[in-house]
Amino acid sequence: MGFPLQERYINLLTDFGFKRVFGSEPNKQLLIDFLNTLLPSRHHIKALSYKSTENLGNTQLDRKAIFDLYCQGENGDRFIVEIQKAKQNFFKDRSVYYASFPIQEQALRGEWNYELAPVYSIGVLDFIFEDHKHEATIVHMVELKDQHCNVFYDKLKFIYIELPKFDKTLEQLESQQDKWLFLLRHLPDLTDRPRPFQDPVFLQLFEVAEISHFSPNEQDNYQDSLKYYRDLNNVIDTSRQEGLQEGLQQGLEQGRIEGAERERLLSLERQRSLINRLLARTVGVLSLEIQQQVNELSLEQLDALSKALLDLEAPLQDLEAVVNWLNTSLQSDIEGG
Repeated sequence: MGFPLQERYINLLTDFGFKRVFGSEPNKQLLIDFLNTLLPSRHHIKALSYKSTENLGNTQLDRKAIFDLYCQGENGDRFIVEIQKAKQNFFKDRSVYYASFPIQEQALRGEWNYELAPVYSIGVLDFIFEDHKHEATIVHMVELKDQHCNVFYDKLKFIYIELPKFDKTLEQLESQQDKWLFLLRHLPDLTDRPRPFQDPVFLQLFEVAEISHFSPNEQDNYQDSLKYYRDLNNVIDTSRQEGLQEGLQQGLEQGRIEGAERERLLSLERQRSLINRLLARTVGVLSLEIQQQVNELSLEQLDALSKALLDLEAPLQDLEAVVNWLNTSLQSDIEGG
């Protein structure tokens, strides 16, 4: 089945696209160039070899841990490279767990002094960490440090790329890293190779990524991979919209509750003020005892008393009469309710 050519170039965040560009022997220079934009200069790669993930881990369960790419530099450095399309609650935990396999793999039988080669765990994320969503940092370099922020161990590093934060346009691209991040986000949106991508490495990339160069079987595989990627995004978007809608409804409901409470308190205050004015008009300055009694009344009691005060046929002449009247009116209100 042929692929309907709606885009000229593949999406690098699909499983097929990522492994075709970065995970095949003929294209390893593309992976080297990309990784070198993330690594410190002393660990830059000149050559690498792909390693199988099947033999990693000491148990059958461990061997089922799958990551997209596992490779080794010419000096022994190990690199795990993953794309993560959806937010995962324990993604950082999983990264640490996976990074333990290349460490264990280095153990030698017999005499061994425990010297280890550096291990890099690199995550290309199509989401933003909840605890970093207000930070502008796109590429996070994480390593083990002590309480004084001094590096304790420099051979285990985690690099996380929060792609959704990258918003540079073609005209704003400056570094090689900028160019790679732009392609990871926007390659399928391009109809031709833009001017910033004239380096030989990008000439190779655009050649490898052009869908029309795929065999029919490759087109089918890519279409399946793209469908899975889009379905996953739809599920994520739907969940996000449902969460927003639920939050909005909860906010509206909470707003209604808070508004009703504010109105109730205002009504109480208005009724207290009315009763105090009516009583003061009758006997003058009110005692603290009477004011306290009025302040402790419910809205229904205040409403009943205000009506009773307005219906009085004769004014109350003194404070004792006011207290007696209040008590009598409240008792009548209770018995009547």
